[in-house]
Amino acid sequence: MARLAIPWVDKTIAILASIPFAVELYRRWLGGKVSFPRAVLGIQILVLTIVMVLRKPPVRITPNPWFWLLAFVTSYGFLAFPALAPPGAALAPAVVANGLAVLSVVILVYALLSLGTSISFVPSQRDNVTRGDYRLVRHPIYTGAFIALLVFIVRACSLVNLEIAVTLIVVLMIRSVVEERFLRADATYAAYLRQGAGAGFLALRNG
Repeated sequence: MARLAIPWVDKTIAILASIPFAVELYRRWLGGKVSFPRAVLGIQILVLTIVMVLRKPPVRITPNPWFWLLAFVTSYGFLAFPALAPPGAALAPAVVANGLAVLSVVILVYALLSLGTSISFVPSQRDNVTRGDYRLVRHPIYTGAFIALLVFIVRACSLVNLEIAVTLIVVLMIRSVVEERFLRADATYAAYLRQGAGAGFLALRNG
């Protein structure tokens, strides 16, 4: 696993991991007729791709293959769901969904910019991040993701879509617990937890 901390290796992994997001962003651009929430979330995809490509190499990364699988399912499942989900019924006026979409992307983009070049998908330790959203919440990216899933259900509710959304939320919650346990091995992050940490987050992830 030490090889994964080599800068060029980590950069290559980051670029490969970003390809599906770049493809989805290009697909949305070519599609022409894109709903407002999907267009707004396209901004989040663009920011995510940029910070992934520019990220710093990790100090420590999990060797657990199940954690890698969990990261793969949640990261790309969240990307694929809006693109492939079947149509459904609107539960509220478009203005409600649009407002929630703007809220979700503001949270997501601010969290991504706060995390910056310390981002990753699998549990890994990079820099100590205590700025921006991470002064208040340990998992602001997931908060934005939950709201984004709510937006999709409000716009296209069906039993299948609801089941998939709930499944993604549960798996993301499991992922957050896994990441927390991985980071507890770091003394700085453990200290944040003992302080009741909403104020501070040891950069990892998500992504």
